[in-house]
Amino acid sequence: MNPADIRVLSTHAVLDALNELGPKFERATGHRLSIGYDPAKAVKRQIENGAAFDVAIVTRPVFDDLAAQGKILLETRADIGRSGLGVAVRKGAPKPDIATTEAFKRALLAAKSVVRSTEGTSGIYFEKLLDRLGIAEAMRDKVKLGPSGRVAELVARGEADMAVQQIAELLPVTGAQYAGPFPPELQLYSEFAAGVASASKHREAAKAFIATLTTPEAIALFTAAGLEPILR
Repeated sequence: MNPADIRVLSTHAVLDALNELGPKFERATGHRLSIGYDPAKAVKRQIENGAAFDVAIVTRPVFDDLAAQGKILLETRADIGRSGLGVAVRKGAPKPDIATTEAFKRALLAAKSVVRSTEGTSGIYFEKLLDRLGIAEAMRDKVKLGPSGRVAELVARGEADMAVQQIAELLPVTGAQYAGPFPPELQLYSEFAAGVASASKHREAAKAFIATLTTPEAIALFTAAGLEPILR
């Protein structure tokens, strides 16, 4: 197989694992990776608008939609892992009690500011959750919209008291500390999957890269990064 340039469009949830797996794959195969990171919905928009890519790593609903549109080859799907939602605070700050729904509500109401993703799955869910908890009005002026990427970076810089996002995106942020998951009754899991673009000119190389994402080494890295294995 001749060396190929493989374009990967991915969510941030797997960034740290790919930082380790990517160079190893390149050294072992001679292929070159070019990886762009965005929320899954933004990746979906890029693909629907004609962005060239060979591999996409996105949430399952986005994967299934792109496969239905013929943009991704359904038979190449590889399940990467799943991540629940959690909370992060600034490193050194007291960790709030968020073990129960009532404790979680109290922690949110006690925070001066809470940052969520603008269009990520976690941010959209959190906005609806505030309504469900009956505290949307009380939180209206406290909620900040984070940039594309890891919103806990605002907490690390002291620009917000608390960050809510997928656990896999909270854990790696230097200067922030993971406080814990959402209470079980409020939890939302996102599953992530990888697949090869229907229009890819490097299908075999793309498949080889996806195969590296399901090795025991990769699973260990994803697990350490907050992505639980998906058991079927």
